[in-house]
Amino acid sequence: MQEAGPNPTRSRYMRGLSRLVNRTGEVTPRTMELAGAITIFLGIYVSCLLVISAWRKQSRYKNLPPGPTPLPGLGVGRNFRLFFVFLTFSVELVPISHSTLITFPVQLSAKYGPVFTVYFGSKPIVVLCGHEAVKEALVDQAEEFSGRAHMPTVEKNFHGVVFANGERWRQLRRFSLTVLRNFGMGKKSIEERIQEEAQFLLEAFRETKAEPFDPTFFLSRAVSNIICSIVFGDRFDYEDKEFLSLLQMMNKSFREISTPWSQVCPARNETVGIFIACGLLQITVFWRRVKQNQATLDVNSPRDFIDCFLIQMEKEKQNPSSEFNIKNLELTTLNLFFAGTETVSSTLRYGFLLLMKHPEVLGKMHEEIDQVIGQSRVPAIEDRSQMPYTDAVIHEIQRFSDLIPMDVPHIVTRDTQFRGYTIPQGTEIYPILSTVLRDPSKFKTPESFNPRNFLEEMGQFRKNDAFVPFSSGKRICLGEALARMELFLFFTTILQRFTLKPLMAPEDIDTKPLENGFAKIPPFYQLCVVPR
Repeated sequence: MQEAGPNPTRSRYMRGLSRLVNRTGEVTPRTMELAGAITIFLGIYVSCLLVISAWRKQSRYKNLPPGPTPLPGLGVGRNFRLFFVFLTFSVELVPISHSTLITFPVQLSAKYGPVFTVYFGSKPIVVLCGHEAVKEALVDQAEEFSGRAHMPTVEKNFHGVVFANGERWRQLRRFSLTVLRNFGMGKKSIEERIQEEAQFLLEAFRETKAEPFDPTFFLSRAVSNIICSIVFGDRFDYEDKEFLSLLQMMNKSFREISTPWSQVCPARNETVGIFIACGLLQITVFWRRVKQNQATLDVNSPRDFIDCFLIQMEKEKQNPSSEFNIKNLELTTLNLFFAGTETVSSTLRYGFLLLMKHPEVLGKMHEEIDQVIGQSRVPAIEDRSQMPYTDAVIHEIQRFSDLIPMDVPHIVTRDTQFRGYTIPQGTEIYPILSTVLRDPSKFKTPESFNPRNFLEEMGQFRKNDAFVPFSSGKRICLGEALARMELFLFFTTILQRFTLKPLMAPEDIDTKPLENGFAKIPPFYQLCVVPR
């Protein structure tokens, strides 16, 4: 707790009293009366200011959704995921744990409805639960709910396009989407790049010789190389020590920001140290690449994302309001690199674990792969429409793993009417994606892993608008199309050639997350990949 600074009003009062004492040589009754009157006046004045301030706040927030009553005077600062923890200090007492961060909003929504308010001290946070409430906000009123809230744990080193607001966000997002599409996101060119990288991964798997190993960095190296080919124009060798160090640091930082205690104290030494180290390593790689690109830049033939950004910087160098500068290039590149690696590789790791837990599902995937693709050619994205069961399994892996359960927090960009309530501009919004992905009105068996959640009775694939692992609305993940392509091609390519062998009986496999905060982190485990 910070010490209060000097009070200028009190200081002037004490100097005046001192002069009175010095002038008279003693404290007279008149002096004491005057001092008492000044004290009373100051007390009344300060009380009036507090009453006016409280009245203004109450007037501004008088029509918010209902919610638990916080104990007065308790605040928790600007911690980006701490409203559940703060409620341990309110009338809704609950212990801090991995499961609390997700189950507690469900309990509150049962009591107060799918839209409710909790507080950081006197600061309101509006929470959205379930498919209908989240859709109405992020899709039906997309512009109003498109702001991004502050996230102290991550934004210092990873601000970029993901965490930007206003004109900066609009310019960077529009540009990033255009470049990603130009370099093949969702197209044949990037499909061929994923197919090529999948072959490198298969070779790495063959070298394990069916012995137990941890798949974490096998998968992250393969996935990261896809985004590297877009951002940097080429891939890293799997034996590159700097590349592996960077991936290890990113994985550790992803785990760290998802621990309960990083939500309680995001500025703690371990978190700060990891982010500084990760940021410095990424920036070192980034600057080396930027210098290489600047030295060999051909404005008529951009090779990668960095080239395109440098060309845009040159075009807008006379525009004082341009957001195309070296700092935004650095941060946006790191955003793409981090998000494009950890999310997909974590989903693949969860997928392997779930398939070993449910060998009957793995067997059906093998059957469909053999029937549709066979063994004589590599899988292609056009196969997906002929493989409803495999498509359903991959969707169910994403739904059940629920990688970013509370989404990245939003703010409303202006005073907003929502379901009869008034949400003032700047109010933070937490759309709980976990409650959408497990909404019982949208899924047959929301609490269990079941591919039939995405299948019709006759076996055809069934789309579901509550499938929101990439969020929805204007802040939907930039790389959604790329991620969906990667997941299909990596899963099918690996399972075409290998079966997954656990080191224990399927019923003994534990799928509980290692951490459950900003992200659900899959547990570390070992497996064997056995050639088919």
